[in-house]
Amino acid sequence: MDIIDLRSDTVTKPTREMRLAMAEAQVGDDVYGEDPTVNRLEALAAEMLGTESAVFAASGTQTNLLALLVHCGRGDEYIVGQQAHTYKYEGGGAAVLGSIQPQPLDFQVDGTFDLDEVARVVKPVDVHFARTRLLCLENTHNGMALPLEYQQQARECADANNLCLHLDGARLCNAAAYHKVPMDQIAASFDSISVCLSKGLGAPVGSVLCSSREVTQEARRWRKMLGGGMRQAGILAAAGVYALQHHLERVEEDHAHAKMLAQGLEAVEEIRVDFAPTQTNMVFVDLDPADAGPLQKFMRQQNILISSGNRVRLVTHLDLDGAAIASTVAAFKAYFSKERR
Repeated sequence: MDIIDLRSDTVTKPTREMRLAMAEAQVGDDVYGEDPTVNRLEALAAEMLGTESAVFAASGTQTNLLALLVHCGRGDEYIVGQQAHTYKYEGGGAAVLGSIQPQPLDFQVDGTFDLDEVARVVKPVDVHFARTRLLCLENTHNGMALPLEYQQQARECADANNLCLHLDGARLCNAAAYHKVPMDQIAASFDSISVCLSKGLGAPVGSVLCSSREVTQEARRWRKMLGGGMRQAGILAAAGVYALQHHLERVEEDHAHAKMLAQGLEAVEEIRVDFAPTQTNMVFVDLDPADAGPLQKFMRQQNILISSGNRVRLVTHLDLDGAAIASTVAAFKAYFSKERR
């Protein structure tokens, strides 16, 4: 049987058509700026996000770090969410490699910040304090699409406090699909945007940082210092081009599958299903701690992979269809059935 993998949307495999595009990609030395497919990807991404330029990098962690290193110097500070990827899940790169101090804040339940609190934590100009330079948002956060009007409010807050505004848009395509707007409408509020190609869009590797020419030029310098000067990278960039051209509209299927999964699991009395109104492709399930390990083991026996813990994140993606969702719901029901227990 095929494995049903709900741990993340990073587990997807390149489609046959994407592999063909990779195999046929024209390549050159990207460090010299001579890889035509990398150049095509960067131009396409910049056009779709409405920015002057873009730079291709190995991962979303790297593009986020590039943005932080460009916007902030040693001893500067960025405001970020306690549970944000750029703070919690990227190895402390900003602090270790950039000597950039984070100022973490709690997210509100919808993934936004209290912007009055953001303004309060901006440090005054004083030798005792780090210089607050940057505000980082995340869209989507835990699968929730940020409200469009909030992004403009965040822009106004950043401007009022002389901050740059960066978006970790790892799943920007999901947010755009949720709001039914082009990605450039969301990107317009930000000074820089990181977009991951290997999550909802299904490429095997890579992200793009989109911004002004000045920012991306400096980002290339940092990318080189971080060991990210790739050579014939067009083989990888071709997957990103294909993803941007063919996989944007289909993410709505993932959202529909997530809603289907949430509705099916709500019939299981022993669990609590968390599916926010602004949710895109993630379903969160709260379990009795005694069920966490045994459920994961049982699901694995059914060829279904889920994350560990008593709060389980289930993520839909392009490798899952309606039949996989139905099988997952049936497996949950089987585990909690009176006959089995």
